[in-house]
Amino acid sequence: MTVIRRIVSSCEDFVSELGAPVATTVRRGAVAVVVRNPWAGRGTVSDLSAEARELAPVLAREITGRLTAMLGGADAIESFGKAAVVGLDGESEHGGALIHTPYFGNIVREILEGTSIIAFSEEQAPAGTTVTVPIWHKTAAATRSHYAATRIRVPDGPRADELVIVAAAATGPRPNARIGDRRTDPVVTLETLATPALATPERTP
Repeated sequence: MTVIRRIVSSCEDFVSELGAPVATTVRRGAVAVVVRNPWAGRGTVSDLSAEARELAPVLAREITGRLTAMLGGADAIESFGKAAVVGLDGESEHGGALIHTPYFGNIVREILEGTSIIAFSEEQAPAGTTVTVPIWHKTAAATRSHYAATRIRVPDGPRADELVIVAAAATGPRPNARIGDRRTDPVVTLETLATPALATPERTP
C-alpha cells in the first residue's frame, strides 16, 4: 500500500499574553499526514477493519514520532488530541476507521505515554480546510487547565480520494490557566443558580 503523500507540521510557542510573560511557556504542535483513502470509489464497504489494521499503525508511528521530536519527547508532552478530514469522495466513517480504533489510538497513547481517551474531531471537507484539533490532558482528561485546541492546514489536501490524519499535543496548560478545576468547583445546579444568595454573591462596600 502506498501510504503517505505529504506531511505537514505546525508548532507554536506561547510566550506572552496581553504583553506580559506567561507563567509557563507552552509549546503546542500538530502533525498531519495525507494518504489515499483506501475505501474511496468502492461504494459502501461493510467491513473497514482490514485496511484500518494495515494503515492506522503506520500513520500513528509516523505522526507521533515527528510530534515527540518537535515537542521534546514524550516526557515533555502533557496533553494530546487527534483529527481526521475525509475528502469529498469518501465518508466520515473512513476517518473514524483510522483514528477511532485501537490500531491508531492505542499506538498514539503508548508512544506519548498517555492513558486518557484522546480528544478528537473529524469532518468531511475539501482540500485546504483548516482543521481544529482539540486536546486535553493525556493522563487526567478532566484537568480543565489543559482543555485547548490547535489548528493545522494542508493546502492541497485532502483531495477527493484522500484522507488527512492528524495528531496534536502540548507541553503544558493554556497560557495562564486560572478558571479552577473540578476539585475546587462549587456545586452548581439549576436549583443553586435560582437561589439568590448563591446566584449573586454578597459584596462588601
